Amino acid sequence: MSVTEKLKQFKEEIGKVIIGQDKVIELVFISLIQEGHILFDSVPGTGKTVLSKAVAGTVDGKFSRIQFTPDVLPTDITGMNMYNPKTQSFDLRMGPVNTNVLLADEINRATPRTQSALLEVMEERQVTIDGERVELDDLFIVLATQNPIESRQGTFDLPEAQMDRFLMKITLSYPERNEELMMLDMQRGKNSVTVNPVFTREEIMNLRKQAAEIRINDAVKEYIIDIVQETREHKHTALGVSPRGTLGLMRAGMGVALINNRDYVTPEDIKYAAPYVLSHRIVLNIEGMTLTTGEGLIQDILNDVPVPVEFGVSRDEV
Repeated sequence: MSVTEKLKQFKEEIGKVIIGQDKVIELVFISLIQEGHILFDSVPGTGKTVLSKAVAGTVDGKFSRIQFTPDVLPTDITGMNMYNPKTQSFDLRMGPVNTNVLLADEINRATPRTQSALLEVMEERQVTIDGERVELDDLFIVLATQNPIESRQGTFDLPEAQMDRFLMKITLSYPERNEELMMLDMQRGKNSVTVNPVFTREEIMNLRKQAAEIRINDAVKEYIIDIVQETREHKHTALGVSPRGTLGLMRAGMGVALINNRDYVTPEDIKYAAPYVLSHRIVLNIEGMTLTTGEGLIQDILNDVPVPVEFGVSRDEV
């Protein structure tokens, strides 16, 4: 079965519980295949939790949810060694990170100390508890949420180091009128809906291997570097995209090529992925904050940076 057919099945299963988010589901599919984490930034009630549970259902994996509040501790996330009086020894009790799909709900309500507990697990798929290194499942993705309109009181902005570990930042928009009507019809009975598995573990690992074999030529690589370099030199940025972001943009572009059944990346693949991969990795300066947003600045850069004229032709030859 082709990747396109698998994606169609993925959309159909998630479409049982959430309507009108085809593009979002595509981006989640790409992140899942490319081992990337996602930050959902949208108002309450747009289906972030339902979507996260549905993703776990499609991979037939374990799902864990952490409701972040200021009193959540790092050990509530990673786990800890607990003393067992019967055996008079310490037993390791893993936290909710020991899963396949981890929903970090309202992550910006946690203190920076607690937020930092996710840094190691997101980057290295492991946790260190009392000096003991514990590896997690290869099939692991963090889907974090934050509310952009929440009051500053009781919330803590994610530090740049944390933001940089998310492959994509995605906004779930309100549904269209006809989609919301469909939602009313679908939910009026409050019947539980089962999301069936779409992938086996082996299929996901095979898709990851296919994604790793996608070709990307020098012209497209240079295009990626041009975009990233512009974020670092732009007059409205205090901090541009990191090398991790450069790699993330390449991987996302390879994922876009994969879902389009191509074995090579085009500049259009990069333009498609760039707003979701780069906008949360830049820090605007004071002037920039008054004139634009991260998303707006990335779009301006994409409009300004020259696109390779012909796929497969190097810059020197154009």
